[in-house]
Amino acid sequence: MKKIFKLTSFRIGIFLTILVIVIYFFDPLFLRLIELKTLDMKFISRGQLKPGNEVIIATIDEKSLDELGRWPWTRSILVKMVDILSKYGAKAIGFDAVFPEPQDSNLKTLKILENRIKETNLKDKNLEDMINREKGNVDYDKQFANSIKKSNNVILGYFFHMHQEELKHKKKEELDRHIQNIIDSNYQIIKYRSRKAKEVPFHRAYAAESSIKLLSDAAKSSGHFNFIPDDDGSMRRIPLVIKYQDRLFPHISLIILKEYLGSPNIALTIADYGMEEIKLGDLIIPTNELGDMLVNFYGPARTFPQYSITDIIHERIDPENFKDKIVLVGSTAVGIQDIRVTPFDKAFPGVEMHANVIDNILHKKFILRPNWIGMFEIFIVLLLGIILSLLLPRFKAIHGLAFVIFLIVSYFFVDRYIFTNKGLWLNLVYPIFNIMIVYSGITIFRYMTEEREKKFIRAAFGQYLSPKVIEQLTENPELLKLGGEKRILTALFSDVAGFSTISENLKPEELVELLNDYLTEMTEIILRYEGTLDKYEGDAIIAFFGAPISMDDHAKRACLVAIEMQKRLNMLRDKWKKEGRPQIFCRIGLNTGPMVVGNMGSKNRMDYTIMGDAVNLGSRLEGVNKDYHTSIIISEDTFKSVKDNIEARELDIIRVKGRVEPVKIYELIDKKGEIDSKRAEILKIFQDGLLKYRERNWEDALIDFKKAVELDKNDGPSKVYVERCENFIKNPPPDNWDGVFGMEIEIAD
Repeated sequence: MKKIFKLTSFRIGIFLTILVIVIYFFDPLFLRLIELKTLDMKFISRGQLKPGNEVIIATIDEKSLDELGRWPWTRSILVKMVDILSKYGAKAIGFDAVFPEPQDSNLKTLKILENRIKETNLKDKNLEDMINREKGNVDYDKQFANSIKKSNNVILGYFFHMHQEELKHKKKEELDRHIQNIIDSNYQIIKYRSRKAKEVPFHRAYAAESSIKLLSDAAKSSGHFNFIPDDDGSMRRIPLVIKYQDRLFPHISLIILKEYLGSPNIALTIADYGMEEIKLGDLIIPTNELGDMLVNFYGPARTFPQYSITDIIHERIDPENFKDKIVLVGSTAVGIQDIRVTPFDKAFPGVEMHANVIDNILHKKFILRPNWIGMFEIFIVLLLGIILSLLLPRFKAIHGLAFVIFLIVSYFFVDRYIFTNKGLWLNLVYPIFNIMIVYSGITIFRYMTEEREKKFIRAAFGQYLSPKVIEQLTENPELLKLGGEKRILTALFSDVAGFSTISENLKPEELVELLNDYLTEMTEIILRYEGTLDKYEGDAIIAFFGAPISMDDHAKRACLVAIEMQKRLNMLRDKWKKEGRPQIFCRIGLNTGPMVVGNMGSKNRMDYTIMGDAVNLGSRLEGVNKDYHTSIIISEDTFKSVKDNIEARELDIIRVKGRVEPVKIYELIDKKGEIDSKRAEILKIFQDGLLKYRERNWEDALIDFKKAVELDKNDGPSKVYVERCENFIKNPPPDNWDGVFGMEIEIAD
């Protein structure tokens, strides 16, 4: 037989977890953007860090612009700045700027004048000396180049065009000139693990924009200052490697740091998958496969010391602030537009990004995202999915929500600890996304299946359980064990006395109306005490207590139901008498014991019912009422469970059909303390007579039973024992008589 695949909460959870892992591989933009924002949140949550004291910034700020004029300045200002920084002992000077065009000055006019003099063959030595002297005074590019060369520690910046659209206005000669200016700045030491490693698709540039040749040749070295914005436009990483014309070029931060450290080698190791390692001397710099380094931002703008260039050239600053330092020259003025969006700041100077990068490398304060992190994150997603799939089905909805919130908060704080203390960037979005989607999926699935279960429970049990019990079952379906199970329960059997005679004297519609009134009233009492209505068999009612909802006091409930049924029936008889309708009397039998309870029947029709020997005894006790002229008879097991809550008298020890062991039976009379003094006296007299009866003292027992009848001529049990005593006086039982009365009980009207 083919097995049908069945959906379960666990399978739903695992399926959704696998779906999240698949999405992880595709990494859709909206989730990627959210993860980038969570990275910003981690920086902000961590707070600011104190940088080392190696890096300072010489800034083109608003103060400098006010005092020195608008940018770009005449290069004589930069000459003075470089000379002063060198005099102050700066160890490395890096320019976050490019000088692609010659300085426009009076030099051009002097050259024109010089050419005119040559054309006229005018020979004037003094004039020629003056022109040459003035050419030297106004050739700011040459002055700047001389200053750079003299300093011997200046690193110039350049940038790459990363899009072909930017080159439409560029001529080939111009592009060739720029590449010649930077050609020597490319990586010299590269180790490829294989031929395939040479094909790694690093960030590709289409052209370079460098400083003029005069300045480029004078500089100690140069490096690009490109940034690679993330999908949301923020800057979080720098490309330490850019590929241009089959060469790989370094970032300016690396070149500046190289100069500061005494020019150690920079070596690349490239594997098949991409960048394996970048080493600067003994420093290993972690990157992704494209050679991008995550910037560990220490804080917002001005985290690093900044000095206005106007204050530097006017020597207003203590020279000790610059000694043996890395000085980065760049703009912090908003108007110059070298402003970036970073996790800490929406107006973050580009030059300060270089400061963060240099300090990160120098002090090994990296944000790490190693190559194995992807597999680890998949493992976390899978582990969380399995945990949720196993545990959520066991929780109630509110407890499941609390567990999910606990899991999310716990993961958040663990992730924050790892980021803050270990510098490891773990993905926050996918694990939390997985927690939420698995919780939602399982909750929706459980809601749908539970609604189905609730409909089934209402349909299957609505006719024979109280609304309160139905509500408990729908809220906690696990309380209901479908199929059979053995439990200690109390069974109640009720039957109308003389129903055949009543039915013969009524029209069918009158009989139905009378029976419906009776059954409705009796059923309401059963359901009020949270009993389970098993079935109606004509005028008979079968019910039980203690299932499907377990209850320790099921015997007590059954007895109270039986008492109230008789009291209610007494009131109904008064009503029916006034209406001219027949009087109805019912007999009730109760027994407590082990029974099999559950859904039983055929494949197409099942009933929630009880079975077993204890059930049969309860049925027989209902019939025993006829022999003792009583209304309610309970078994000894029931009596033992409720003796402190009821008024009852021992009736007899009987042997019923189908049972070998004799059964002690009791008449249930009323709730504890709710009988009058006359009834209490009758019960005492009857008890005395029963003791004498069992001692074979028939004459004295007869006196007691007759006395009880005199007090209540309708006391059925006393009448029964009067007849027995009179019979035993005439015909004594054998010597081995054990006091047990044998019965061939049949359930009858």
